[in-house]
Amino acid sequence: QVQLVESGGGSVQAGMSLRLSCTISGDTSGFTCMAWFRQAPGKEREGVATAYTAGGDSTWYADSVKGRFAVSQDDGKGPLNTLYLQMTSLQPEDTAMYYCAAGALTWQQCSLVPGPSDVRRYNYWGQGTQVTVSS
Repeated sequence: QVQLVESGGGSVQAGMSLRLSCTISGDTSGFTCMAWFRQAPGKEREGVATAYTAGGDSTWYADSVKGRFAVSQDDGKGPLNTLYLQMTSLQPEDTAMYYCAAGALTWQQCSLVPGPSDVRRYNYWGQGTQVTVSS
């Protein structure tokens, strides 16, 4: 059983930074790609960034966050145990509930930052952490 638990959300002013963490427990051998999604009130869930976790450090970003957000992995000396999302230059439009997710995707599939219709590719989800950015 895989569990994903997000943390690090909060309320900040525009221009500030936050780092989200996704703590991973359980058997991680069943997935190869992790993603950060976000969902604002009244909007569909959208992918923000993906990371291929089955070797290497390939990451991909939605155009709206490219250059401002960065995904990184912390696997210490063993299996992947934490996924981070460093967010800088936050803007009010970044306000949303942020979720981490994991799935068994190919490298090519993982390279496509997921849209609303791709949510089903990801089998494991955390409960979300709220990010609120005020102007």
